[in-house]
Amino acid sequence: MAGKPATIEKIGDALEWARWACEANPATLTPETAQAILAHVTGKGRAWLFAHRDDPLPPDQSERFMALVSRAAGGEPLAYLVGEREFWGLPFAVTPDVLIPRPETEALVEVVLNWTRHRALSEPSVVDVGTGSGAIAIVLALELPSARLAAIEISPEALQVARANAVRHGVAERITFVQGDLLAGQKEPFDVIVANLPYINREELSALEVGRWEPRVALDGGPDGLELIRRLLRQAPPLINPGGLLALEIGYDQGKQVMELCRQAFPAAQITLLPDLAGLDRIVKVEI
Repeated sequence: MAGKPATIEKIGDALEWARWACEANPATLTPETAQAILAHVTGKGRAWLFAHRDDPLPPDQSERFMALVSRAAGGEPLAYLVGEREFWGLPFAVTPDVLIPRPETEALVEVVLNWTRHRALSEPSVVDVGTGSGAIAIVLALELPSARLAAIEISPEALQVARANAVRHGVAERITFVQGDLLAGQKEPFDVIVANLPYINREELSALEVGRWEPRVALDGGPDGLELIRRLLRQAPPLINPGGLLALEIGYDQGKQVMELCRQAFPAAQITLLPDLAGLDRIVKVEI
């Protein structure tokens, strides 16, 4: 293993220190993560960093870089360290109060977009239940300029992050943000209900690394992982318009169970189980 650089005075020193840190923590730290942290601290792209190895690195940036890399080596997610995660090709602010958006959730957005664009709805009404960072609702607002959107979240801290992201992307005035428990208190039905609810089994969650860092309220699906999905399906029937859509993200091993729960809630609906890019069960699509 390469020796630890004695000082960090230049960009090149930081890159060497990052290489040393990765070799010392191979299970938790990758070069890509360390380089992303240096890019974040300096405000420069990775290509710029390698082209300017001899440029000085101010002491405050050096100290911040080492502190963040050390936290990353301890397992803390990069998104929380830099305060941002990309979703749908767009930057979203994230804090430890919200779940970090995952690439597989983009498939849930695609299901809603494809369904909505094939319907002759002049102003489709869409609600994102458990909005978290607001990523789903905000992308739908951007992609469906005529839609009327609501975003519901039980956590006031998460809702604050979602509002800030909506402002950042210029759609805050088109989304009604509601602090609430799933669909409780909603009066008017929607054309589309979309939800990426907590679906991890509570016992399993305690053993997962994700449970150390991301908000438990956004992960804990109860004893079997389906507690919130069951509750949503009890609430949903009177709150979805005839001909409407319910789209749920689920755990890889929950397909059959969630489809059965959906059949009980919507006996006449067309219910489809869709895989993610890895071929695992990921989305249940319920066409009312």
